[in-house]
Amino acid sequence: MQLGKINQLTIQRFAPPGAYLVDAQENEVLLPNKYLDPEWSEGSVVEVFVMKDSSDRIVAVKETPYILLGDFAYLEVVEVNPFGAFVDWGLDKDLFVPFAEQRHALQIGEKYLFTLMYDYETDRLFGSMKIRKMLSPCKDFSLEGQEVSVFIGEEGKLGRNVIVNNQYEGLIFRNHQSQILEPGAVITAYVAKVREDGKLDITLDIINDSRYDAAEQKILALLKEHDGFLYVHDKSEPEEIKALLGMSKKTFKQAIGKLYKHQRISLEPTGIKLTQKGA
Repeated sequence: MQLGKINQLTIQRFAPPGAYLVDAQENEVLLPNKYLDPEWSEGSVVEVFVMKDSSDRIVAVKETPYILLGDFAYLEVVEVNPFGAFVDWGLDKDLFVPFAEQRHALQIGEKYLFTLMYDYETDRLFGSMKIRKMLSPCKDFSLEGQEVSVFIGEEGKLGRNVIVNNQYEGLIFRNHQSQILEPGAVITAYVAKVREDGKLDITLDIINDSRYDAAEQKILALLKEHDGFLYVHDKSEPEEIKALLGMSKKTFKQAIGKLYKHQRISLEPTGIKLTQKGA
């Protein structure tokens, strides 16, 4: 079982305080009586959120909080004290945000963007405003033109900051905002550009780029000419791709990404292979 996530656990036994649940390694956690369903019996599999209670004991609850481990959400500050702040995350016990994880002073009643993190040393969950620690630079240029899930953040100097596919930092430029973007909303958008620094330019409009349509057709044609296999892949040198296909490595990666997504090619260790669907 993992703190901060929804776990599927099995009822091992019932006791006066509630039901004791176990995971595959026989780790045990209590699900209090108020959450029990009368139809459950020993051996029933239940989905629960695992956390620590006010006495620092691991406990299971049936409520789903506003934020799970590694996710992002706007949460309301309900208390500020000398040790940090507490925010409402939809459970009886409020979520603690240490001072070290705050980017600026917090005001009670205001909502701010947080991520849920886990401290391995203390075995505790905590909230943090330092969301960039949870994001990675994107190196996948085949994402360009692709549909992605976008979490809406705050408006910045150039446009709206967003989190893409729960792992990359992105931006919707102000002049590309064709609809109202509410902080905390999750919408579908498209990757206009993967920048060299790993950040993404995002657009709300479907991208139709004839460069990649032509590149896809050229790759399929060459595959058919070469018995369904080309000894070139996303790790090949740009000069090799240019010599064989007459296109840049960026365009090649974008094209094979789309062909793979539509199951027209398979990606092999030494190259790309035409599938039955692509033939």
